Amino acid sequence: MGEECTIRKMMFHDIDQVLEVERLSFPSPWSRNAFEAELHDNLFAHYFVAEQDETIVGYAGMWMVLDEAHVTNIAVHPAFRGLNYGKRLTQELIIQAFKLGANRITLEVRVSNLVARNLYKGLGFREVGVRKGYYSDNNEDAIIMWKNIQLSNDYVSCDEGRG
Repeated sequence: MGEECTIRKMMFHDIDQVLEVERLSFPSPWSRNAFEAELHDNLFAHYFVAEQDETIVGYAGMWMVLDEAHVTNIAVHPAFRGLNYGKRLTQELIIQAFKLGANRITLEVRVSNLVARNLYKGLGFREVGVRKGYYSDNNEDAIIMWKNIQLSNDYVSCDEGRG
């Protein structure tokens, strides 16, 4: 694992650093207004940052709808990739989703993003479908992934066999 970091709720004062991670991570980055709206106006939205030495090294977000969580985005600053921050952020989303009453969590990931796909598989997500032409920047397909969430032995785990 990378150096010690804290995962906490995203705050408005984090947006400048989050935008930098966003810009370095995605060909069509979200705007400041999009993040502000998620934090201020969207009652379904829950966002978290990974912070090390007062620097945002990554962030993740999800929407809670009834008993399901939908991951909206996960990104790690390129200088901090490969240090398990993406894994820790994803685990935090799973834990928070469970605490908020979710029994399933879903996400979409680019077909070409094998690193992320393998990370999610390692955390118990299953590939269950494809959204053709999902990404508007290059019309790339997205893999739809799901994970069942359950409480087991005082920790959150997945039920990988059923969906």
